[in-house]
Amino acid sequence: MTALTFQPASLTQEIRAGLPTTKAAQAFPSPNSLMAKYPPLSAVTNPNVPTEQAAYYLDRRPQTLRIWALTGYPIMPRRVNGRLAWPVADLRLLLGVAQ
Repeated sequence: MTALTFQPASLTQEIRAGLPTTKAAQAFPSPNSLMAKYPPLSAVTNPNVPTEQAAYYLDRRPQTLRIWALTGYPIMPRRVNGRLAWPVADLRLLLGVAQ
């Protein structure tokens, strides 16, 4: 009877080869792809950002921000045509980021 050993090097080679990974790994984008998608908060010039972008800056899931929209705590979004718009000024204030 042979013992099974975990070989992390072979696992990394499989991932690099593009073989399918777990569903959880596929569901969440990599941090590098998000960094390319959203600019730094200090560089945002729009007065409001959508829920997904605000969640990225606050390091929360978008669903958490949707719950915040119902409670109004710790930040209250605006509603534009039924969609949530998160004020950049409030995000900066909450995170302590200088303009």
